[in-house]
Amino acid sequence: MKSEEAYRVPGFSANGIHAGIKADGRPDLALLYSTRPAKIAGVFTTNCFKAAPVLLDQQRIKKGLAQAVIVNSGCANAATGEEGFADALAVSKSASQALGIADDLVMVASTGVIGHRFPLPKIENSMPRLVTGLREEGIADAEAGIMTTDRFPKIALRKGRFGNREVTLCGIAKGAGMIEPNMATMLAFVMTDADIEGEALDAVFRRSVAKSFNAITVDGCMSTNDTALILANGVAGNPPLKKGGKGLSRFGDLLGDLLGELARGMVRDGEGATKLIEITVEEARTLQDAKRVAYAIGNSNLVKTAFYGGDPNWGRIISAAGSLGIALPVEKVRLFFDGVPLFAQGKGVPGREKELAAIMQQPEIHLRIALGMGSRSWTICASDLTFDYVKINAHYHT
Repeated sequence: MKSEEAYRVPGFSANGIHAGIKADGRPDLALLYSTRPAKIAGVFTTNCFKAAPVLLDQQRIKKGLAQAVIVNSGCANAATGEEGFADALAVSKSASQALGIADDLVMVASTGVIGHRFPLPKIENSMPRLVTGLREEGIADAEAGIMTTDRFPKIALRKGRFGNREVTLCGIAKGAGMIEPNMATMLAFVMTDADIEGEALDAVFRRSVAKSFNAITVDGCMSTNDTALILANGVAGNPPLKKGGKGLSRFGDLLGDLLGELARGMVRDGEGATKLIEITVEEARTLQDAKRVAYAIGNSNLVKTAFYGGDPNWGRIISAAGSLGIALPVEKVRLFFDGVPLFAQGKGVPGREKELAAIMQQPEIHLRIALGMGSRSWTICASDLTFDYVKINAHYHT
């Protein structure tokens, strides 16, 4: 990881502190701030039980502008009713007053235990210290403030030239459990100094999320608080990026690469995980079929435990793929681990046991299954399932 000084985006500052939400003294309150209002785009959980900060952000994002994001960990402020929504508004107001900006330019996000009210006085009393400590190199501190069961921070940086100007993108994320698609599957915040039209920002962000945060799974469980936001303040002064323009495609490549790094970091950090499994489904009839097969494999407890145990158990994989009601042509399906064939022509491929044993000890394994039905494909990343996942979640109280 780069030193914290390397994580800077012109026109942005950040901070993260301990406000007393967590009892163990770890950082639990973070703030991202742009020197001027920024274009904003975002995606949110599709869970019916959306947390109060999600509901508030979904209202405010329609304006297309934001200047600050305040995030807490240790309390989800989910399933807290009207009182919880009032708490989210109070946190926003406290931040906007301390920053001296309009309240509707503040976005809020929360992560932690569901069903508990905010310790609002602790947050409000900590706000002056949080704002006073804002600094350009504070992004790493902000990342520390949003972590819960994460074992390591997730920060990524990318730079590119547009015209004669350098554009910077930096993202932070948290997530280790309750990771499954249908939005962003965790909390993630991207800051960029790019000058980009709002409609273009929304389009490129959604495309990048689809292939990164919405292409991973740890446990197949969706959260109530999932939020991913991108703020673009235009400080770089590059030629404005617009839909259909050449520059937007290159910006999308940078953004997709950045989000991909964050997403893979979440899988590696999956609660108790020891392996990252990249699952590619090829030769599917439709994209939806490819996705369904990929997730059937990635979310199978039998498959996940086999990877943890170092067992190249291809029977569990083809069983998961064949369980969806898709009429797979059995004789055409082929299965590979890091290019080594395990299954073809309706039966296992013997004779590669030593190679497979070595592959199964790797921290990252590439599984490829070709369905022999068409030309569509999809790739996801999944984690294995270990004893530690059960221990962590057996004692994580809602």
